[in-house]
Amino acid sequence: QVQLVESGGGLVQAGGSLRLSCAASGGTFSAGMGWFRRPPGKGREFVAAISWGGGRTNYADSVKGRFTISRDNAKNTVYLQMNSLKPEDTAVYYCAGSVFLGSAPTNPDDYAYWGQGTQVTVSS
Repeated sequence: QVQLVESGGGLVQAGGSLRLSCAASGGTFSAGMGWFRRPPGKGREFVAAISWGGGRTNYADSVKGRFTISRDNAKNTVYLQMNSLKPEDTAVYYCAGSVFLGSAPTNPDDYAYWGQGTQVTVSS
């Protein structure tokens, strides 16, 4: 059974940076992975995704140019580097594992595994 565990969340001032990590355990995770978030009082939204080989990435328009997704398959870990953070980036961030090898899905229905989430709070 694959388990995903996020880390790296916290409180940061606007303009600052954070790096989220998501470690997969319970076996080698050979598929696309993504990050989603749930802002306070809002629904879940797509943030970024990366294919297994790293050759395909997708980003939400709201984070393009500020966030970078990457992965280290030897460590079974995916990262989300978040720069130039804004108060509207405040949310619980979730790591997700898809069932597709070569794609970087943006639809949460394409993901079968989810982490518990890590809180990111950006103060103004």
